[in-house]
Amino acid sequence: MKPVRLVAVSYLNTKPFIYGLYKRLKPGSFDLTLDIPSGCARRLLNGEADLALMPVGALPDLESAYLVSNFCIGSNGPVKTVCLYADKPLGEIRRVLLDYHSRTSVLLVQILFRHYWQREVVFEQTTPGFEMHIKGDTAALIIGDRTIGLEQRYRHVYDLGEAWTAWTGLPFVFAAWVSRHPIGTEFEDNFNNALQAGIDHIPELIKILPAIPGLDAEQYFKQNISYVIDAPKWAGLEQFLSLISEKKEFQLKRNSFAAQ
Repeated sequence: MKPVRLVAVSYLNTKPFIYGLYKRLKPGSFDLTLDIPSGCARRLLNGEADLALMPVGALPDLESAYLVSNFCIGSNGPVKTVCLYADKPLGEIRRVLLDYHSRTSVLLVQILFRHYWQREVVFEQTTPGFEMHIKGDTAALIIGDRTIGLEQRYRHVYDLGEAWTAWTGLPFVFAAWVSRHPIGTEFEDNFNNALQAGIDHIPELIKILPAIPGLDAEQYFKQNISYVIDAPKWAGLEQFLSLISEKKEFQLKRNSFAAQ
C-alpha cells in the first residue's frame, strides 16, 4: 500500500501535530512534506498531496473538500502570529502589504477592513522582503514564525484572531486537515489518534524544542493556538466561508472522525 502523502504548514504552531504523527503513525504509512500555507494549498490542488493542513481560505478553490479531522490551527482570541503591523494607527493606514505566505489571513484582513474596521485601503500582493516597506501609511500583514518579536519594532500591532473574535464573538479556523477524496477509515482513525497524541504531549515537546527569544512556548501552544474544531469553531468557519465564497458553490464534507 502506498504511503499517504501529507503536507503540513512549516510553522511552530504545527509542531504538536508533527510530533504526534512521528510518534504514533507506522513508519512507511505516510510521507510528510512541509510548506508555507499557500504552498500547502497549491500541493493539494495540484494533486501533489493526498491530505493537507489546508488554509481554509483556499477551500472554495476545490469542487469538494473532505474535512478529515476535528483538529485545526485555530484561535479563540489573540493568535499572536497573524498580525497587521504599522507605524500609524488604523485610521491613518492607506496601503496594506499582503504576506505572500498566506491564503486565509489575506482574505481575513480584507474582511476585517471592510466589515469591522470599515476602512478603505489599497491591498498589494508581495514578494520576499516586503516587510522592509512598513513605514508611514503603509502597513503589512505578516503571518507565522517571522512575526515573533515584531511587536517590539512597530508602534501599532493588530492581531487578526483577536479582531475576528471581537467582531463576531466566534473563534477562527486558519487551517484544517482536508482531502479531495476519502482517505480510508483505518488511516483516518490512526491519523487523528496521532494528532491527539501530539496535543497531549505538548509539555514533552516543549522540553525538546529550542528556546525562541520573545516567545513563551507553553502560552503559545496552549492559549494562542486552539487545536480542536468544536461547535463554536465550526460556526466561525462557516461564517468565514460564507463571506469569501458568495459567488461560488462548493461542498465541505466531514468524514467519520470529524463528524463525531
